[in-house]
Amino acid sequence: MTNTTNESFSVNGENLLNKIKELIKEGNVRKIIIHDHSGKELMSFPLTIGVVGTLFAPVLAAIGALAALVGECSITVERDETKAV
Repeated sequence: MTNTTNESFSVNGENLLNKIKELIKEGNVRKIIIHDHSGKELMSFPLTIGVVGTLFAPVLAAIGALAALVGECSITVERDETKAV
């Protein structure tokens, strides 16, 4: 059985890209949503198995550009939690 959980992190713009890369490496992340300090959604992208490397490079470039523009933001992460039945 697969459950989905959400987790949120507050980061400043200069740490945004590093935090996203760290989350991607964890492997159980389904979706990442970036919000500004007021809660407005700035960017949302799904992570499917195998969508890393050159296919993901444009998304990382967009996140880098976004990081230069925002001060404080939050990241909401949707994770798969697999449980034995």
